[in-house]
Amino acid sequence: MADEKGKEKIRSIDNAAITLIEKAQKENVSTVFFRADELKPCPIGVEESCCKICGMGPCRLPRPKKAGEEKDRAGVCGATIETIVARNFARKIAAGTASHSDHAREVAETFLKTAQDEAQGFAIKDEVKLLEVALDYGIETEGRESREIAIDVGKKALEQFGKQDGELVYIKKAPLKRQEIWRKLGVVPRGIDREVVEMMHRTHMGVDQDYKHLMLQATRTALADGWGGSMISTDLQDIMFGTPVPILGTFNTGVFKEDQVNIVVHGHEPFLPELLVTATHDPEMKALAEKVGAKGINLTGMCCSANEVLMRHGIPCAGNFLQQELALVTGAVELMTVDVQCQMQGLQDVSECYHTKLVTTSDRAKIEGAIHIEFHPENGLDTAKKILRMAIENYPNRRHAVYIPAETQDAVVGFSHETINYLLGGLFRASYKPLNDNIINGRIRGVAGVVGCNNVRTVHDSAHIAMVKELIKNDVIVLTTGCAAMACGKAGLLTPEAARLYAGSGLAEVCEAVGIPPVLHMGACVDNSRILIAATALVKEGGLGDDISDLPAAGAAPEWMSEKALAIGQYFVASGVYTVFGTTWPTLGSEKVTKHLFEEHEELYKGMWAYEPDPIKAAGMMIAHIDKKRKALGLDKARERVLYDMAMRRALD
Repeated sequence: MADEKGKEKIRSIDNAAITLIEKAQKENVSTVFFRADELKPCPIGVEESCCKICGMGPCRLPRPKKAGEEKDRAGVCGATIETIVARNFARKIAAGTASHSDHAREVAETFLKTAQDEAQGFAIKDEVKLLEVALDYGIETEGRESREIAIDVGKKALEQFGKQDGELVYIKKAPLKRQEIWRKLGVVPRGIDREVVEMMHRTHMGVDQDYKHLMLQATRTALADGWGGSMISTDLQDIMFGTPVPILGTFNTGVFKEDQVNIVVHGHEPFLPELLVTATHDPEMKALAEKVGAKGINLTGMCCSANEVLMRHGIPCAGNFLQQELALVTGAVELMTVDVQCQMQGLQDVSECYHTKLVTTSDRAKIEGAIHIEFHPENGLDTAKKILRMAIENYPNRRHAVYIPAETQDAVVGFSHETINYLLGGLFRASYKPLNDNIINGRIRGVAGVVGCNNVRTVHDSAHIAMVKELIKNDVIVLTTGCAAMACGKAGLLTPEAARLYAGSGLAEVCEAVGIPPVLHMGACVDNSRILIAATALVKEGGLGDDISDLPAAGAAPEWMSEKALAIGQYFVASGVYTVFGTTWPTLGSEKVTKHLFEEHEELYKGMWAYEPDPIKAAGMMIAHIDKKRKALGLDKARERVLYDMAMRRALD
């Protein structure tokens, strides 16, 4: 399809996506790319200059065309544009926190059932991490069985949701200076659910009407995600399914097999995907596949469900957010399961154009027209086999010629905090010291977290890849999660060889010595908590300041679209990280609110927001911030490399 000037519109930098978009167009199948052409964003809504929280509105308050008219912008009730924009922004953070934390609640409940032997197919796989988490919760471990300890951990984790006062347990994992900042500002979360509920109450008509006060509660809500719900999810999932270690994986829609039964697990909760991995090895299922004429069963993933089974089992990833409909356009997918978050309702319409069965599995999320088979841990493996059997029996029903793009890309994934610690120091001297030393000596300029979604309002994957390449070229090592990680995987940036091809000489030297890629895949959306722990480990190792805000580090979500991304961004900013978002920004309707986030937040949290849709310029802003932090630490001056002889080493002692 051409743009308004008659030129062919570029929709993706991924050749596999491009060919499937063209196939969908030829077959008259509606996808997100074509719907985006037909439905333009509301210019008032995109700036959040519209209030619709009561029945007297909606009150639309576009930005004035003339200077000096800002004071006249108010809703029917008198709510100023600052209040309206701040309320809208805070509500998005509350929704994002609720999404991650409801995921965490499900994890905690399943974890407790697993510990109590009430979950079919699950077990405690990482007992070392179980003991570490038990210590975080203050649980006695001496002389106790793992099962007893796990039951106590599950109960303590669930208590974090309903707490009404005090502090969340994981707040104490942050650097001490950071904890002091939060306590001084009164933004330490008391209980996960309490902060979300209070945020929704404060943004009801006629409650909190001071934009700075609203943003304090928005911060407390976001921290309940990053240092609460998401961290709980990551830790308990690691204990149940195994803490990720580097493993070889494969990316893109070329992972489908024409002569096999293809299943896609899509969503964010890893429970059913884990058990589908088990079920695909069942001899009965393999025999059934052969009976219908298939040569095997090919389990693949989409979005963060993909990240979960990719980094623990090497299950191939068929694509990220904007490829979910395109996967079905191949005509090769027998069945797609979806649970919660980031599933497009358009999947059902696309599935009906082919033979694919779309199965919703969560009691919190149905799609009209889709098959609904609820997953419950008590009979989880039976449910997985039922769904797998349905996929196998659908294999003979393919009614279109199958087209599978040739594009695939191998990658090394699964760099948890624990793995990085081990790779840098070994089993007995696990430490971040080599990383700190190489930041101090300048081989590594700094660290960047590049995370987040795809957004159809920009060219698919383009901002992620342009930004990441610019960062590693300038010796900035990148940590990545979510759909950004998948974009990097498809582009070949998650291999050790990428250091030689794309990284600056200093970063390449370190990566080649350790044997790691210049871009480290750290998991799913909830696993941004791993980046927080890694940042804290850098601080605790020494030599780079005494707070996360002192680190030569920055964060970005260049193609964000989800409310979860705003919650993530706010908890990173509140943790002291300079954070740049691209594509669009939801407070531009108010200069005061935007200034508060972009400038005044630095005075409060020593971290702040920035907005820049050009990924190269955004990377430049991140590098400038990293250099500023290096200068503040006294690391900006070139240091002569000295080879120490034995006498010099003794003198150090």
